[in-house]
Amino acid sequence: MFKEFREFALKGNVLDMAVGIIIGAAFTGIVTSLVNDVLMPPIGVLMGGVDFSNYFVPLSMNATPASIEAAKTAGVPVLAYGKFINAVINFTIVAFALFMVIRQMNHLKARIAKGEAPAAEKPRQEVLLEEIRDLLKARS
Repeated sequence: MFKEFREFALKGNVLDMAVGIIIGAAFTGIVTSLVNDVLMPPIGVLMGGVDFSNYFVPLSMNATPASIEAAKTAGVPVLAYGKFINAVINFTIVAFALFMVIRQMNHLKARIAKGEAPAAEKPRQEVLLEEIRDLLKARS
């Protein structure tokens, strides 16, 4: 049984998946910062400064707190649908950004499969040497 487990755990796919999960977990902080600090502020400005995070419905008829924090402090149960809307917006932004990256990678893979190398600019020296060669050929 130990031998079977060792073979399973040391398979390439399992190790690749483990590395992907660990890198993904570490990447979470970067993605969160990108969404919260870089992408959401301009979207908030475009939407007129709308911030959904404080939209909620108190589930208790006895209290009407002014904010989610006040409700949590008072122990009032709330349906915080604004945070859900923010999470959906964050997910949509991240999913679209990831889609664009994967789309570009697929285009690059297709070009490589066709035998087309990505367009790389030749160094200036090579261009000049080719021009000199062509001029010398034309003279002869």
